[in-house]
Amino acid sequence: MATRRVGILALAILGLSAGLSVYAATRAPRPESAAIAAGQLALDSPLPTRVPPGVTLAIGDPVTEHVLKHTGWIKDLPFQVKWAEITGGPAVTEAFHAHVLDVGSVANIPPIHAIWVGIPVKMIAVRFREDPVDHPSFELAIAPKAHVNSLKDLRGKRIAYSPGQIQGEIVQRALQSQGLTAKDVTLVELPSPSADIYVNALSGGLIDVAPLGAGAALKRYLDRFGPDGAKALKSGVRDDFVTMYVPESALKDPGKAAALKVWVKVWGRAQAWINAHPDEWARVYYAGDQGLSPDDARYVVEANGRAVLPRDWSEAIARQQGSVNLMAEATGRKPFDARRLFDRRFETLASDAFAEAGGGGPTLAAR
Repeated sequence: MATRRVGILALAILGLSAGLSVYAATRAPRPESAAIAAGQLALDSPLPTRVPPGVTLAIGDPVTEHVLKHTGWIKDLPFQVKWAEITGGPAVTEAFHAHVLDVGSVANIPPIHAIWVGIPVKMIAVRFREDPVDHPSFELAIAPKAHVNSLKDLRGKRIAYSPGQIQGEIVQRALQSQGLTAKDVTLVELPSPSADIYVNALSGGLIDVAPLGAGAALKRYLDRFGPDGAKALKSGVRDDFVTMYVPESALKDPGKAAALKVWVKVWGRAQAWINAHPDEWARVYYAGDQGLSPDDARYVVEANGRAVLPRDWSEAIARQQGSVNLMAEATGRKPFDARRLFDRRFETLASDAFAEAGGGGPTLAAR
């Protein structure tokens, strides 16, 4: 079907905290009974089985967008799509607040932060990685003159910190593993809508340590500043929890709920395609779209590892509860029951589509 692209990155990301604080303080949640009376879908009602004509979803998931366009599956969607160039939890949550986005793909921390700032959201898909220890999503990038050779050297260092993103949890857990707390370091609150912010702060000597994506971002940093002494350390933190989350308002719209049911299945199929076509994915996306060299593209695909979509979300809920408790203590927020974040009507949809599409697939061809 026809697609349209909307640019949403100019959403005043730097004003996120202030804007969401005002929103949280002034907006009262709408009672469920009132929503039902207005013709909306209850959050515990069965998902609709048919997408009505005229439904549009605004989706912030550039990776899946590229798979669908490359394979031609985009033409089979029974709804219209507005593709949003959005990455990073703060930008996605702000887009929900501005009512310009229906679904975003992030790590597991942004949905927690959304609840704390008064934006009710639900997670509708869960993805892990095979062998997450050897395929971390992030590593701790070290500034050239920081004199950090192991995690025990973090004491007294200036560390980039974003409490609303997975990078914040990685920092907290890395400190915890060394018996350190925030009082033993200087946490420099620095949201990371792009890796360049952390790279510039590291290279400029403003911080000593920052979590960088273990793929292209880290490789570029080490290629450029490694000769000056920059390095990277594995955090030892499992950081492979990726989710799609949506505002509850999208789930209360029967047409959008039906479209999201379809979208989750397509997303699962796309994860299986990436697993099954690593060389092609490196060539068409990381080299062709992202502009990496062929060697760097292959490096990123290898670093990313392979997706696993669990059919039972029990482990995901337990992991999310641990994240809620950790970040609540770190930020002074009130912990809550992580089960409220999961819409289990979607629990098996992506994993079943993933399995039906092959799920596994080959690794990259030998160099």
